[in-house]
Amino acid sequence: MTEGEMAATGQAEQPGQLSVVSAVTDGIRVLTLAGEIDHDTGQSLRQALDVSGVPRPRIVVDLSRVTFMDSTGINIFIAAHRTLTEAGGWIRLTAPGEAVMRTLQIVGVDTVIDCSETLRQALSD
Repeated sequence: MTEGEMAATGQAEQPGQLSVVSAVTDGIRVLTLAGEIDHDTGQSLRQALDVSGVPRPRIVVDLSRVTFMDSTGINIFIAAHRTLTEAGGWIRLTAPGEAVMRTLQIVGVDTVIDCSETLRQALSD
């Protein structure tokens, strides 16, 4: 994707759906998610996080509109963290709602993957 290009996959209009919008800002892929991350929607997130062939990939995932996340999301983010780190890049999570943040904290993901309160913080660190 080129600078400023956006692509949407899926719609989060109905419960149980996940929408993923991808944009590039200063060479960082920003994924804005809306809806639920679970077994039924995880594949959309996996595809959006695919960085095959991208040197030193950097991704920020905006979780501000995610209403639910189960262990599927945790596993996807941990796998992405491992893949991106091995490729010399990173992943950051930003603006999780209270319920999503609680899930991240219970499992300890917030100690492995950088979690920031705002998109601006995630992009500037």
